[in-house]
Amino acid sequence: MFFRIFLLFLLLFMPGLVAGQSTPDVAEQSAGGDAASNVTGPDEAETPDASSGKDWRDSAGYPFPALADTVAAAQNMAQAMILRDYCANKKLPDDFVRERLALFSRITGREEDCRGLGDYW
Repeated sequence: MFFRIFLLFLLLFMPGLVAGQSTPDVAEQSAGGDAASNVTGPDEAETPDASSGKDWRDSAGYPFPALADTVAAAQNMAQAMILRDYCANKKLPDDFVRERLALFSRITGREEDCRGLGDYW
């Protein structure tokens, strides 16, 4: 029984370990020299400078959003769902619902109304 589980482990998890390993560059292999002699420091033109503009903090190329963005989106979604219930409840006064929408507008930075709450889910 243990042998079967061990084989299953090898078949399922070992290819992932092999795929995650880094491989040396072909240029380094073809040079035939010492690997330390091929390593060069970063070019000054490629190094981002903090004073060069706003592009040095651009993270648009990342495959997943930052944790803070994900948490904020989840919190906004939960708040929008609560506000949707407030909007649908005719027993609540209009002033109360408008106050809550105004508070949510301050959080999100855009003008919120009952129709626009569906953008969050």
